[in-house]
Amino acid sequence: MSKKIVQDYQQGDQQGDQQNDQQDASWSKPSIHPLKAGTINKFGSRPFTDTQSDVDGVPVQELIEKYGSPLFVISEKQQRDNARRIQRAFSSRYPRVQFGWSYKTNYLNAVCNVFHQEGLWAEVVSEFEYQKARSLGVPGHKIIFNGPHKSREILEQVIDEGALLHIDHLDELFLIDEIANEKKKSVPVAIRLNFDTGYTENWGRFGFNIESGQAFDAAAHISNSKYMTLVGLHSHIGTFITDGRAYVSQIEIMCQFMDEVESKTNCTIDYIDIGGGLASMNSLQGAYLPPEQYIPTIEEYATLICDALLKEMKARNANREKDLLLILETGRAMIDDAEVLITSVVANKQLPDGRRASIMDAGLNLLFTSFWYDHKIVPTRELTGVPEETVLYGPLCMNIDVVRKSIKLPPLKLGEPMVIKQVGAYNNTQWMQFIEYRPNVVMVHEDQTVSVVREAENLQTMNSLDRLPAHLSDPFADAPDMAPVLEAKPA
Repeated sequence: MSKKIVQDYQQGDQQGDQQNDQQDASWSKPSIHPLKAGTINKFGSRPFTDTQSDVDGVPVQELIEKYGSPLFVISEKQQRDNARRIQRAFSSRYPRVQFGWSYKTNYLNAVCNVFHQEGLWAEVVSEFEYQKARSLGVPGHKIIFNGPHKSREILEQVIDEGALLHIDHLDELFLIDEIANEKKKSVPVAIRLNFDTGYTENWGRFGFNIESGQAFDAAAHISNSKYMTLVGLHSHIGTFITDGRAYVSQIEIMCQFMDEVESKTNCTIDYIDIGGGLASMNSLQGAYLPPEQYIPTIEEYATLICDALLKEMKARNANREKDLLLILETGRAMIDDAEVLITSVVANKQLPDGRRASIMDAGLNLLFTSFWYDHKIVPTRELTGVPEETVLYGPLCMNIDVVRKSIKLPPLKLGEPMVIKQVGAYNNTQWMQFIEYRPNVVMVHEDQTVSVVREAENLQTMNSLDRLPAHLSDPFADAPDMAPVLEAKPA
């Protein structure tokens, strides 16, 4: 740093101290720090600022004025487009395919029913989710029931209503067998498998392990049951799977296990369910490449999966009347890009290290996925000013409330609306009622009308489940006066 720059900086600093009382409230001491230029890294391109002024033709500013900020906005059109695209990609490559909508990904009623109208079944992992699907009108035989916790009460209901039961462990298997014997009712079931694909971490806590022989023991027990029938095999090999070869390995291993079961027991497998895990076009933290360069398209996933299953079926056609039904439990890839979160700047500040920071009215309480994604965040208009590395914080009084650790943005004005893209997966199910109220969620329909699909919380809704014992109704009853009342200074 030259002597002149230092002198100029010190002179400006002294003048700033002398004129502090005359400065605007937003003034802060200047700092010197480098402005980065060129590429982000050796793989990336120079960053640029995109904008998004509307959602399916409805202006963002109009949405904020009517429904407030922060605000989740769902595109019904994008939902339907995604559902049709993924079903077309698989059904054009394999003759028997059925999709189940993963409720845990986003179980807002409107979201679920859009997908059900497009032909997707419900895939649930709890009693709550099962009851939600039934309340929305989904018949039992179009519900896939996964998960490690199924009470006797819900199992009795599920057996009566004919849902697809995927057994997770031996205790569940024995309980279903007991209920089936009590009801003297035939119960078709599937078992969840876990195994090493060679590409993904083995989720050994779920299902029955193939390599240890536990999975075959479970199949043999079902085969010997008076009322249970093994009709399906299920596995879920991971989440955000970017290497499609993992699914090829999954299908090969499941079909080999199917051969063992069918040759050594009296079971005939009708379907295999390969779960979900298809990645969306979100950007994982730490990734060098943009998602478009390393995440397969839906069509690429479909080609790998369907070709692998067709190959397995071709080798077995002489012994089977029809091809296996292929079931997929798709969540993230179906909904992520169909929802955005609109947020607004509530404060700006300079951090001790000189970096610029902006505080938004939406944080980790609403955007749980910011723990592992670098969400694309854009303004609604072209901004002026020199772009700098900026930290975007949420409104929570918690140091971990960081929406983006670093993003290159020009200076942001108070109230500046920003759009956080691809937030449809897991944020409306894993959000927290913590410090702030959860906001409105709206859906933009294909005719550009807008509906509130979940109302914002307020004090009344938050207190509706609380119960206050009578002796606690007066907050300061009999409380000692520990400190004098603070009085305002005289004018």
